[in-house]
Amino acid sequence: MDSARTFESIVIIFNPNSTGDAPELAQQLHDDLKGLLTYQPRITLQPTEHAGHAVDLAREAAAEGGDVLVVSVSGDGGYNEVVNGVMQADNPQAVCAVLAAGNANDHSRIIGTKPLEQAIADGRVHNIDLLRIHTGQKEGDPHEYAHSYIGFGLTPVVATELEKGSKGALKEMVTVIKTFSEFKPFAIRQSDGKRRKFDSLVFANINEMAKYATLSEADTIPSDGKFEVIVFPHMPKWRVLLTALRATTQGLGDQPSVESYEFTTLKPLPYQIDGEVKSVEADVKVRVESAPSALAILG
Repeated sequence: MDSARTFESIVIIFNPNSTGDAPELAQQLHDDLKGLLTYQPRITLQPTEHAGHAVDLAREAAAEGGDVLVVSVSGDGGYNEVVNGVMQADNPQAVCAVLAAGNANDHSRIIGTKPLEQAIADGRVHNIDLLRIHTGQKEGDPHEYAHSYIGFGLTPVVATELEKGSKGALKEMVTVIKTFSEFKPFAIRQSDGKRRKFDSLVFANINEMAKYATLSEADTIPSDGKFEVIVFPHMPKWRVLLTALRATTQGLGDQPSVESYEFTTLKPLPYQIDGEVKSVEADVKVRVESAPSALAILG
């Protein structure tokens, strides 16, 4: 149930070297809140210094305790770091928000209902599910969370190649076509013990990704304790293209919803988590599960 909240502190995390306008947006949000809020929280601008720094900054901000709002001025990848930092702090009063900046902003686009400064002033907080992935990490290591999706197969391979190249719509299109033409399927052992090949395997907490693709007909607000599994079994490439085209035009229709999904890797396997590419070793049992109502958000 939504509740009106005020905050003792608001920490705005951004990348000062962003290729977009994150520094300007962060400063504008800071100034707008100073004039808009009827109370006087501590409002702090926190620039990141290196990759992964947002995790540390968000954890430290949330660990101070009390009613704290941690805002990520970023794309999906930067927001992923902030979410993971807040979850590591284990402060039930901490709240997250994202102000879209950068290239990929699927979560903000799907979840956002009003300008962020107005949402903060209104103070209407609600909880959403997260995806939690176990990739054979040692006991005691922090869990890894995704706010939107986790993808294996084609999605992380394309993302890796895009990161290597220059930005720009035409160059991105050329990169995607080249990568797709060279892409090979991956094999995993599923929980029934059978080995299967896939072109793509996506676990989705929202029903759209990559700006245009509609993955499922599920509700846009991830709060049902389940996530959707979108499977592209290995097929001829022309069929993969047709399926991708259908996703961008009419959507893929209803997809199965589950609370958890397990498989074992047979070879090292890259995966994409909210836009960030990582990898898991061979012979590792991977478990993706829903973390119901795990994150308090504004927006």
